[in-house]
Amino acid sequence: MAKRDYYEVLGVSKNSSADEIKKAYRKKAMQYHPDKNPGDKQSEENFKEAAEAYEVLSTPEKKQRYDQFGHAGLGNQGGFSGGGRSMDDIFSMFGDIFGGGGFGGFGGGFSSGGRSQRVNRGSNLRVKVSLDLGEIAHGAEKKLKVKKYITCTTCHGSGAKGSGGHTTCSTCRGSGQVTRLSNTFLGQMQTTSTCPTCGGDGKIISHKCDTCYGEGIIQGEEVITVKIPAGVAEGMQLSLEGKGNGARRGGIPGDLLILISEEEHPELTRDENDLIYNLYLSFPDIALGLTTEIPTIDGKVKVKIESGTQPEKILRLRGKGLPDVNGYGKGDLLVKIHAWVPQKLTPEERKTLEKLQTSPNFVSPEGDQDKGFFDKVKDMFE
Repeated sequence: MAKRDYYEVLGVSKNSSADEIKKAYRKKAMQYHPDKNPGDKQSEENFKEAAEAYEVLSTPEKKQRYDQFGHAGLGNQGGFSGGGRSMDDIFSMFGDIFGGGGFGGFGGGFSSGGRSQRVNRGSNLRVKVSLDLGEIAHGAEKKLKVKKYITCTTCHGSGAKGSGGHTTCSTCRGSGQVTRLSNTFLGQMQTTSTCPTCGGDGKIISHKCDTCYGEGIIQGEEVITVKIPAGVAEGMQLSLEGKGNGARRGGIPGDLLILISEEEHPELTRDENDLIYNLYLSFPDIALGLTTEIPTIDGKVKVKIESGTQPEKILRLRGKGLPDVNGYGKGDLLVKIHAWVPQKLTPEERKTLEKLQTSPNFVSPEGDQDKGFFDKVKDMFE
Protein backbone atom coordinates (compact mmCIF):
# COMPACT_ATOMS: atom_id res chain seq x y z
CA MET A 1 0.00 0.00 0.00
CA ALA A 2 1.37 3.40 -1.00
CA LYS A 3 2.27 5.76 1.80
CA ARG A 4 0.25 8.93 2.25
CA ASP A 5 1.81 12.35 1.89
CA TYR A 6 3.41 13.28 5.22
CA TYR A 7 1.99 16.80 5.13
CA GLU A 8 -1.47 15.34 4.60
CA VAL A 9 -0.99 12.94 7.52
CA LEU A 10 -0.30 15.83 9.93
CA GLY A 11 -2.69 18.26 8.25
CA VAL A 12 -0.05 20.93 7.58
CA SER A 13 1.36 22.65 4.49
CA LYS A 14 4.92 22.67 3.14
CA ASN A 15 5.30 26.24 4.37
CA SER A 16 4.39 25.36 7.97
CA SER A 17 6.96 26.27 10.61
CA ALA A 18 8.67 23.76 12.89
CA ASP A 19 6.40 24.79 15.76
CA GLU A 20 3.28 24.30 13.64
CA ILE A 21 4.45 20.83 12.60
CA LYS A 22 5.18 19.97 16.22
CA LYS A 23 1.74 21.15 17.39
CA ALA A 24 0.03 19.23 14.58
CA TYR A 25 1.85 16.04 15.53
CA ARG A 26 0.96 16.46 19.20
CA LYS A 27 -2.71 16.85 18.25
CA LYS A 28 -2.68 13.71 16.09
CA ALA A 29 -0.77 11.71 18.70
CA MET A 30 -3.27 12.71 21.39
CA GLN A 31 -6.15 11.71 19.11
CA TYR A 32 -4.76 8.25 18.31
CA HIS A 33 -2.87 7.51 21.52
CA PRO A 34 -3.12 3.75 22.32
CA ASP A 35 -4.03 4.39 25.95
CA LYS A 36 -6.99 6.44 24.74
CA ASN A 37 -7.98 3.85 22.13
CA PRO A 38 -7.26 0.46 23.74
CA GLY A 39 -7.44 -2.46 21.35
CA ASP A 40 -8.08 -0.25 18.31
CA LYS A 41 -5.61 -1.45 15.66
CA GLN A 42 -6.49 1.36 13.23
CA SER A 43 -5.78 4.02 15.86
CA GLU A 44 -2.45 2.33 16.58
CA GLU A 45 -1.55 2.43 12.87
CA ASN A 46 -2.61 6.09 12.67
CA PHE A 47 -0.47 6.81 15.73
CA LYS A 48 2.58 5.20 14.06
CA GLU A 49 1.86 6.98 10.78
CA ALA A 50 1.79 10.38 12.51
CA ALA A 51 5.07 9.59 14.29
CA GLU A 52 6.65 8.56 10.99
CA ALA A 53 5.54 11.79 9.33
CA TYR A 54 6.80 13.90 12.23
CA GLU A 55 10.16 12.06 12.32
CA VAL A 56 10.77 13.10 8.69
CA LEU A 57 9.29 16.62 8.73
CA SER A 58 11.00 17.58 12.00
CA THR A 59 14.45 16.58 10.71
CA PRO A 60 15.78 19.31 8.34
CA GLU A 61 17.91 16.95 6.24
CA LYS A 62 15.12 14.39 5.76
CA LYS A 63 12.52 17.10 5.18
CA GLN A 64 14.66 18.63 2.43
CA ARG A 65 15.06 15.26 0.69
CA TYR A 66 11.35 14.51 1.06
CA ASP A 67 10.34 17.93 -0.35
CA GLN A 68 12.63 17.40 -3.34
CA PHE A 69 12.19 13.71 -4.12
CA GLY A 70 9.13 12.52 -2.16
CA HIS A 71 9.17 9.08 -0.52
CA ALA A 72 11.79 7.92 -3.06
CA GLY A 73 14.33 10.30 -1.52
CA LEU A 74 14.07 8.53 1.84
CA GLY A 75 14.97 5.08 0.55
CA ASN A 76 13.09 1.83 0.94
CA GLN A 77 12.29 2.32 4.61
CA GLY A 78 11.62 5.96 5.17
CA GLY A 79 9.82 5.69 8.48
CA PHE A 80 8.72 3.62 11.46
CA SER A 81 6.46 1.18 9.70
CA GLY A 82 9.27 0.21 7.34
CA GLY A 83 12.01 0.29 9.94
CA GLY A 84 10.26 -1.89 12.53
CA ARG A 85 9.80 0.83 15.16
CA SER A 86 7.79 -0.21 18.21
CA MET A 87 5.51 1.96 20.30
CA ASP A 88 8.18 2.20 22.98
CA ASP A 89 10.63 3.44 20.34
CA ILE A 90 8.22 6.21 19.38
CA PHE A 91 7.70 7.34 22.96
CA SER A 92 11.42 7.25 23.70
CA MET A 93 12.22 9.38 20.66
CA PHE A 94 9.38 11.91 20.79
CA GLY A 95 8.06 11.78 24.34
CA ASP A 96 9.91 14.98 25.22
CA ILE A 97 7.71 17.16 23.02
CA PHE A 98 4.74 16.51 25.31
CA GLY A 99 6.39 17.91 28.42
CA GLY A 100 8.46 16.44 31.18
CA GLY A 101 6.31 14.11 33.20
CA GLY A 102 3.61 12.90 30.93
CA PHE A 103 1.86 12.69 27.68
CA GLY A 104 -1.11 14.97 28.08
CA GLY A 105 -2.36 12.88 30.97
CA PHE A 106 -1.12 9.58 29.55
CA GLY A 107 2.02 7.66 30.44
CA GLY A 108 5.35 8.66 28.96
CA GLY A 109 5.71 5.23 27.36
CA PHE A 110 3.34 2.72 25.86
CA SER A 111 1.34 1.46 28.82
CA SER A 112 4.44 2.00 30.93
CA GLY A 113 2.94 3.92 33.79
CA GLY A 114 5.17 6.96 33.27
CA ARG A 115 8.53 5.26 32.96
CA SER A 116 11.04 6.95 30.72
CA GLN A 117 13.92 4.55 30.32
CA ARG A 118 16.81 5.54 28.13
CA VAL A 119 16.79 3.83 24.76
CA ASN A 120 20.17 3.19 23.18
CA ARG A 121 20.53 4.11 19.52
CA GLY A 122 23.03 2.68 17.07
CA SER A 123 25.15 4.95 14.90
CA ASN A 124 24.42 5.62 11.24
CA LEU A 125 26.52 4.07 8.49
CA ARG A 126 27.35 5.65 5.14
CA VAL A 127 28.16 3.74 1.95
CA LYS A 128 28.77 4.91 -1.62
CA VAL A 129 27.04 3.21 -4.54
CA SER A 130 28.34 3.77 -8.09
CA LEU A 131 25.83 3.65 -10.95
CA ASP A 132 26.29 3.79 -14.70
CA LEU A 133 23.89 5.74 -16.94
CA GLY A 134 21.92 2.60 -17.77
CA GLU A 135 21.24 1.91 -14.09
CA ILE A 136 20.33 5.55 -13.54
CA ALA A 137 17.95 5.47 -16.50
CA HIS A 138 16.06 2.34 -15.42
CA GLY A 139 16.62 2.18 -11.68
CA ALA A 140 18.73 -0.49 -10.03
CA GLU A 141 18.72 -3.11 -7.31
CA LYS A 142 22.03 -3.49 -5.49
CA LYS A 143 23.10 -6.04 -2.90
CA LEU A 144 25.49 -4.48 -0.42
CA LYS A 145 27.62 -6.46 2.03
CA VAL A 146 27.89 -4.11 4.99
CA LYS A 147 30.25 -4.64 7.92
CA LYS A 148 28.60 -3.33 11.06
CA TYR A 149 27.52 -4.06 14.61
CA ILE A 150 24.72 -6.63 14.69
CA THR A 151 22.57 -8.05 17.48
CA CYS A 152 24.42 -10.66 19.50
CA THR A 153 23.36 -14.12 18.35
CA THR A 154 23.92 -15.64 21.79
CA CYS A 155 21.90 -13.34 24.07
CA HIS A 156 19.74 -11.85 21.28
CA GLY A 157 20.72 -8.33 22.32
CA SER A 158 19.98 -8.49 26.03
CA GLY A 159 23.64 -8.56 27.07
CA ALA A 160 22.85 -11.09 29.80
CA LYS A 161 23.90 -14.70 30.16
CA GLY A 162 20.80 -16.84 30.33
CA SER A 163 17.26 -15.79 31.13
CA GLY A 164 18.07 -14.77 34.70
CA GLY A 165 20.96 -12.47 33.97
CA HIS A 166 19.06 -9.23 34.61
CA THR A 167 17.98 -7.66 37.88
CA THR A 168 15.96 -4.48 38.29
CA CYS A 169 18.08 -1.52 39.28
CA SER A 170 17.55 -0.79 42.97
CA THR A 171 18.46 2.87 42.61
CA CYS A 172 15.82 3.89 40.03
CA ARG A 173 13.57 0.82 40.49
CA GLY A 174 13.64 0.14 36.79
CA SER A 175 12.68 3.60 35.55
CA GLY A 176 16.16 4.52 34.32
CA GLN A 177 15.87 7.94 35.98
CA VAL A 178 16.30 9.40 39.43
CA THR A 179 14.48 12.42 40.80
CA ARG A 180 15.99 14.72 43.38
CA LEU A 181 14.47 17.51 45.47
CA SER A 182 16.63 20.42 46.50
CA ASN A 183 15.85 23.51 48.54
CA THR A 184 16.57 26.88 46.93
CA PHE A 185 15.68 30.46 47.80
CA LEU A 186 12.76 30.04 45.36
CA GLY A 187 11.54 26.95 47.19
CA GLN A 188 11.90 23.27 46.44
CA MET A 189 13.20 22.36 43.00
CA GLN A 190 12.74 18.94 41.41
CA THR A 191 15.31 17.64 38.90
CA THR A 192 15.30 14.40 36.94
CA SER A 193 18.46 12.82 35.54
CA THR A 194 19.73 9.52 34.17
CA CYS A 195 20.26 6.90 36.85
CA PRO A 196 24.00 6.77 37.65
CA THR A 197 23.82 3.10 38.67
CA CYS A 198 22.31 1.50 35.56
CA GLY A 199 23.10 4.28 33.07
CA GLY A 200 19.43 4.68 32.19
CA ASP A 201 18.79 1.02 31.29
CA GLY A 202 16.62 0.33 34.33
CA LYS A 203 18.32 -3.02 34.74
CA ILE A 204 21.59 -4.37 36.04
CA ILE A 205 23.29 -7.27 34.30
CA SER A 206 24.43 -9.65 36.99
CA HIS A 207 25.84 -12.24 34.56
CA LYS A 208 27.15 -10.84 31.28
CA CYS A 209 26.94 -12.72 28.00
CA ASP A 210 30.21 -14.49 27.16
CA THR A 211 29.95 -13.49 23.48
CA CYS A 212 29.24 -9.76 23.61
CA TYR A 213 30.40 -9.12 27.21
CA GLY A 214 27.14 -7.43 28.14
CA GLU A 215 26.92 -5.05 25.18
CA GLY A 216 24.23 -6.90 23.25
CA ILE A 217 25.99 -6.32 19.92
CA ILE A 218 28.91 -7.93 18.10
CA GLN A 219 30.84 -7.16 14.93
CA GLY A 220 29.38 -8.85 11.88
CA GLU A 221 28.06 -8.17 8.42
CA GLU A 222 24.74 -8.13 6.61
CA VAL A 223 23.78 -8.35 2.95
CA ILE A 224 21.28 -5.56 2.32
CA THR A 225 19.21 -5.21 -0.85
CA VAL A 226 18.79 -1.60 -1.96
CA LYS A 227 16.28 -0.52 -4.61
CA ILE A 228 17.46 2.72 -6.19
CA PRO A 229 14.83 4.72 -8.11
CA ALA A 230 15.42 5.81 -11.71
CA GLY A 231 16.70 9.33 -12.31
CA VAL A 232 18.98 9.74 -9.28
CA ALA A 233 22.06 11.92 -9.66
CA GLU A 234 25.57 12.37 -8.29
CA GLY A 235 25.53 13.43 -4.64
CA MET A 236 21.97 12.34 -3.85
CA GLN A 237 21.55 10.44 -0.61
CA LEU A 238 19.04 7.70 0.19
CA SER A 239 18.30 6.42 3.67
CA LEU A 240 17.42 2.92 4.85
CA GLU A 241 15.81 3.17 8.25
CA GLY A 242 17.17 0.77 10.86
CA LYS A 243 19.90 -0.74 8.65
CA GLY A 244 22.86 0.96 10.33
CA ASN A 245 24.82 -0.21 13.36
CA GLY A 246 22.94 -2.20 15.94
CA ALA A 247 22.34 -0.61 19.33
CA ARG A 248 23.47 -1.78 22.75
CA ARG A 249 21.11 -4.02 24.68
CA GLY A 250 18.17 -4.10 22.31
CA GLY A 251 18.05 -0.40 21.44
CA ILE A 252 17.11 1.26 18.16
CA PRO A 253 19.50 0.53 15.26
CA GLY A 254 20.94 3.41 13.26
CA ASP A 255 20.26 4.15 9.60
CA LEU A 256 22.18 3.22 6.46
CA LEU A 257 22.89 6.31 4.34
CA ILE A 258 23.53 5.58 0.66
CA LEU A 259 25.46 8.21 -1.30
CA ILE A 260 24.96 8.05 -5.08
CA SER A 261 28.05 8.23 -7.30
CA GLU A 262 27.68 8.49 -11.09
CA GLU A 263 30.11 6.68 -13.39
CA GLU A 264 31.36 8.53 -16.45
CA HIS A 265 29.98 7.29 -19.78
CA PRO A 266 32.54 6.85 -22.61
CA GLU A 267 30.37 8.65 -25.19
CA LEU A 268 27.47 10.43 -23.50
CA THR A 269 27.61 13.42 -21.18
CA ARG A 270 24.84 14.18 -18.68
CA ASP A 271 23.28 17.65 -18.34
CA GLU A 272 20.60 17.25 -15.66
CA ASN A 273 18.05 14.96 -17.39
CA ASP A 274 19.41 15.59 -20.90
CA LEU A 275 22.23 13.64 -22.54
CA ILE A 276 24.74 15.17 -24.96
CA TYR A 277 26.55 13.35 -27.77
CA ASN A 278 29.25 15.00 -29.91
CA LEU A 279 29.04 13.71 -33.49
CA TYR A 280 32.16 14.32 -35.61
CA LEU A 281 31.66 14.19 -39.39
CA SER A 282 33.92 14.92 -42.35
CA PHE A 283 33.12 17.84 -44.64
CA PRO A 284 31.91 15.58 -47.50
CA ASP A 285 29.51 13.83 -45.11
CA ILE A 286 28.13 17.15 -43.88
CA ALA A 287 27.89 18.61 -47.38
CA LEU A 288 26.30 15.53 -48.99
CA GLY A 289 24.29 14.32 -46.01
CA LEU A 290 24.14 10.77 -44.68
CA THR A 291 22.45 8.36 -42.28
CA THR A 292 24.60 7.30 -39.35
CA GLU A 293 24.29 5.53 -36.00
CA ILE A 294 24.66 7.20 -32.63
CA PRO A 295 24.68 5.68 -29.12
CA THR A 296 21.81 6.01 -26.65
CA ILE A 297 21.18 4.50 -23.22
CA ASP A 298 19.30 1.59 -24.81
CA GLY A 299 21.60 0.94 -27.78
CA LYS A 300 22.37 2.56 -31.09
CA VAL A 301 19.80 4.41 -33.21
CA LYS A 302 20.01 5.77 -36.76
CA VAL A 303 19.78 9.50 -37.44
CA LYS A 304 19.65 11.28 -40.77
CA ILE A 305 22.01 14.21 -41.33
CA GLU A 306 20.52 16.44 -43.98
CA SER A 307 22.68 17.77 -46.83
CA GLY A 308 24.12 21.16 -45.94
CA THR A 309 23.82 20.75 -42.16
CA GLN A 310 26.00 23.38 -40.52
CA PRO A 311 28.67 22.53 -37.91
CA GLU A 312 27.63 23.22 -34.28
CA LYS A 313 23.99 22.50 -35.11
CA ILE A 314 22.18 20.51 -32.41
CA LEU A 315 19.74 17.72 -33.23
CA ARG A 316 17.24 16.87 -30.49
CA LEU A 317 15.99 13.31 -29.96
CA ARG A 318 13.07 13.76 -27.60
CA GLY A 319 12.61 11.32 -24.75
CA LYS A 320 16.01 9.67 -25.25
CA GLY A 321 17.48 11.22 -22.11
CA LEU A 322 17.10 10.29 -18.43
CA PRO A 323 13.86 10.10 -16.43
CA ASP A 324 13.11 12.66 -13.75
CA VAL A 325 13.49 11.16 -10.28
CA ASN A 326 10.05 12.55 -9.34
CA GLY A 327 8.41 11.05 -12.41
CA TYR A 328 8.03 14.29 -14.38
CA GLY A 329 8.84 12.89 -17.82
CA LYS A 330 12.19 12.26 -19.48
CA GLY A 331 14.99 14.40 -20.84
CA ASP A 332 16.25 14.49 -24.45
CA LEU A 333 19.37 13.34 -26.29
CA LEU A 334 21.13 16.33 -27.85
CA VAL A 335 23.38 15.49 -30.82
CA LYS A 336 25.91 18.26 -31.50
CA ILE A 337 27.40 18.26 -35.02
CA HIS A 338 31.14 18.90 -35.39
CA ALA A 339 33.19 19.15 -38.60
CA TRP A 340 36.27 16.94 -38.64
CA VAL A 341 39.20 18.37 -40.65
CA PRO A 342 41.99 16.03 -41.84
CA GLN A 343 45.48 16.81 -40.60
CA LYS A 344 47.23 15.79 -43.83
CA LEU A 345 46.30 16.06 -47.53
CA THR A 346 47.60 14.13 -50.54
CA PRO A 347 48.54 16.15 -53.68
CA GLU A 348 45.37 14.94 -55.39
CA GLU A 349 43.21 15.99 -52.43
CA ARG A 350 44.84 19.41 -52.39
CA LYS A 351 44.14 19.91 -56.11
CA THR A 352 40.52 18.94 -55.60
CA LEU A 353 40.13 21.47 -52.79
CA GLU A 354 41.77 24.19 -54.91
CA LYS A 355 39.29 23.53 -57.69
CA LEU A 356 36.32 23.59 -55.33
CA GLN A 357 37.36 26.74 -53.54
CA THR A 358 36.63 28.78 -56.66
CA SER A 359 33.03 27.60 -56.64
CA PRO A 360 30.59 30.18 -55.18
CA ASN A 361 28.96 27.41 -53.11
CA PHE A 362 32.13 27.10 -51.02
CA VAL A 363 32.58 30.77 -50.20
CA SER A 364 31.54 32.01 -46.79
CA PRO A 365 28.21 33.87 -46.94
CA GLU A 366 29.94 36.71 -45.06
CA GLY A 367 31.99 37.55 -48.17
CA ASP A 368 35.61 38.68 -48.27
CA GLN A 369 35.69 39.42 -44.54
CA ASP A 370 35.77 35.71 -43.81
CA LYS A 371 37.47 32.96 -45.76
CA GLY A 372 35.55 30.03 -47.17
CA PHE A 373 35.83 26.53 -45.77
CA PHE A 374 38.51 25.35 -48.18
CA ASP A 375 40.62 28.47 -47.63
CA LYS A 376 40.70 27.63 -43.94
CA VAL A 377 41.59 24.00 -44.65
CA LYS A 378 44.44 25.03 -46.97
CA ASP A 379 45.80 27.46 -44.40
CA MET A 380 46.21 24.61 -41.96
CA PHE A 381 48.79 23.01 -44.25
CA GLU A 382 50.71 26.12 -45.41
